[in-house]
Amino acid sequence: MSDAKKTPQDDDVKTDDAAAKAAAPAAAEGEGTDREADEETEDPSDESEGDEDGDEPEGDEDGDEPEAEEPAAAADAEPAKPKKKLVEEDLELSDDPELAREERALAERRSKLKKKGVGKAALAKAASKKLAEVRDKRKAAIAVDAADPLLARTNQVGAWLQNNQRAVQVAGGLVALGLFGTGGYLYYQQKHESDASVVLAGAITDERGLIGEAPADDDENRLKDPRPYFKTAEDRRESALKKYKEVQARFAGTGAAYLARLAEASVLLDKRDADGAIAAYTEAKATPLAQADLEVRGRATEGLGFAYELKANLDPAQKDKHLDAALAEFKTLENGVDAKGFKELGMYHQSRVLQAKGDLTRAKELLLSLRERISKPGDDHPFAYLEEMSNDRLRMIDPKAVPPKPKYNDAQLQEMLQKLRAGGGAPGGAGGGDDDE
Repeated sequence: MSDAKKTPQDDDVKTDDAAAKAAAPAAAEGEGTDREADEETEDPSDESEGDEDGDEPEGDEDGDEPEAEEPAAAADAEPAKPKKKLVEEDLELSDDPELAREERALAERRSKLKKKGVGKAALAKAASKKLAEVRDKRKAAIAVDAADPLLARTNQVGAWLQNNQRAVQVAGGLVALGLFGTGGYLYYQQKHESDASVVLAGAITDERGLIGEAPADDDENRLKDPRPYFKTAEDRRESALKKYKEVQARFAGTGAAYLARLAEASVLLDKRDADGAIAAYTEAKATPLAQADLEVRGRATEGLGFAYELKANLDPAQKDKHLDAALAEFKTLENGVDAKGFKELGMYHQSRVLQAKGDLTRAKELLLSLRERISKPGDDHPFAYLEEMSNDRLRMIDPKAVPPKPKYNDAQLQEMLQKLRAGGGAPGGAGGGDDDE
């Protein structure tokens, strides 16, 4: 800047216009001499004073030091005017916002210090030092951000967790509670199924119990039969029914309960309770277990056919109606249960019903077709008794349809019986044994 500033403090005593003009050259010379002396003997404390203010960024160092005016120019100059306030257009500021802020602040401080007589060199040194510190910090921050963006993201997550600590704790508690509840539920379900199986096993044991008096327990070396003893068959049935109903009542909706309903139907059929058996078999056939397990579905369908046959025997007036219902169930067994052996079993049961209805021709056709299916070499059938039973029934309808039944001695009969037991048993229920009564 070309014009030297004068402050009110420099003019302690006002003089008239003539005295002021005469003293101006001398004052200018004295001011220039004092500033040169300040620059040579400047105290380092001036530098620290600038640092402690915390203002940074550079100002325009060129042209900031006031120049000594020549005596002639000073004499003709007008009285000094206050310096205009710094504006951003006069400064060359950095593109970095933080550095620009520091440069602007240092430029304003430098202007103030100049008024107090602080030397240019000391001011520049202090400004350079402060700006260097700011630049170093800024570069370090940029380097850290660029080198490790994951760290910044981690810090953000950490801050969020701290600010939302309560919500995080509640969410964690809910998750823990959910896991605990799930584990407890699974444990309960497993124990529930296990308890149901125990009760069901007890019911099956009772149904297969022995009739009579239990032998005296006087021989410790004799193998003991684990089955219970009952005085009568009716006592045995009632005991089994009671336990089957207990399984259904205590463990409803379990697989054990569905099997208990199917077993209950069989006991009711054995008691000749046709209506009760029809209801129980119908429910068992519709259970989720029967839909998923072909064996269960097949047994429920077969049992329902037996129940309708029993109903036909108990209600002669509606015999044909009930036999037709039984025939429909056995057709379903033949064509609707895709499990090994059930097709042949359904064909055999249909031949019995047709024979009971008096339709011997169709009954014979079914039996011949069945005989052809089950007598193929190499075929293994789950119901080993079926071939012999179908041949016996075919001889009843047409003795010439199959060779005469061979004569067996006791040893041969025992051997055949062992083979039959190894291959599978005869079907239960009233439907399979109507010829033997």
